Amino acid sequence: MRFGVAVRTTALALLAGAALPADAQNKQDFLTPLIADVVDQGSTIAVLKEGLEAVEGPVPTKDGALLFTNNRAGHILRMTPDGATSIWREGPGGANALTWTPQGDLVATLTEDKTISVVKPGEAPRVLAKEFEGKPFNRPNDLVASKRGDIYFSDTAPVGATGTPLPSAVYRLAVDGTLQQLVTDIGRPNGVALSPDERNLYVADTTGEWIVAIELDKEGKMKGRHNHARLELPLPVNGQQPTSGADGLAVDDRGRIYAATAMGVQVFSATGQALGRIRMPLQPQNLAFAGGARRSDLYVVGRGTVYRIATLTRGPRARAGK
Repeated sequence: MRFGVAVRTTALALLAGAALPADAQNKQDFLTPLIADVVDQGSTIAVLKEGLEAVEGPVPTKDGALLFTNNRAGHILRMTPDGATSIWREGPGGANALTWTPQGDLVATLTEDKTISVVKPGEAPRVLAKEFEGKPFNRPNDLVASKRGDIYFSDTAPVGATGTPLPSAVYRLAVDGTLQQLVTDIGRPNGVALSPDERNLYVADTTGEWIVAIELDKEGKMKGRHNHARLELPLPVNGQQPTSGADGLAVDDRGRIYAATAMGVQVFSATGQALGRIRMPLQPQNLAFAGGARRSDLYVVGRGTVYRIATLTRGPRARAGK
């Protein structure tokens, strides 16, 4: 599909909210609904790249480009605003999620190595964490770095796994190297994101119906938690309630939360109120704001495809690296 090709749903499907057949999804056109101060009615969802193996972990760069992973191919890719894509780093490890530290290091969750590591082109990963209390991680999933340099990440046990050394959990890797397990009772912790003031760490629960907020003190330590935003769930199938499929999270500079889920991109206010939902051609897996000084484009990745949506808002400051 050419750069800029939009994908638009029929008016009937939009009104009904029904899922499209898998073989029809890429043949329909999708447009955004009106979400006040977020997106206009009828903005196109542009397809920038498709046919990749497994795309994840988008992060902006200071020059307006986007980095994201194609983890099954062992690539971290760089995409410029015109959609041109090149390999930024090639190597083993299975980089999944990415985040920039205040020092400008790119840190990845390496799902094959089961580590949290600094990655650079042409260099072996520099491991920051590989175990907790002597036990190896299950599968480090998503991560985010704070302005002070702490790294928060989720580690998720494989589906159906029994007797794993560690439970699924959310961790804080402090700037001094101290590793702390924050919570172990979120069903399947996945995407993580920080509020603009960094007093809340949001965690998506793939198997649950809530985005959980872990409350942080001024030093970045956990001081409490609460269910923050209730996710819209798909309709029951054969009497069984599907999961939310909540995956990656993003926030804008007003603190609104964007969640990649089985229902599309769900948008919440900073206080957790549902504001609307953007239906996507294929189920999204992660998302990030990027695109120049305003960072007003929302990039959504998933199922081998990269999309871009022009928004009325902008991404948070101090989230772009080199």
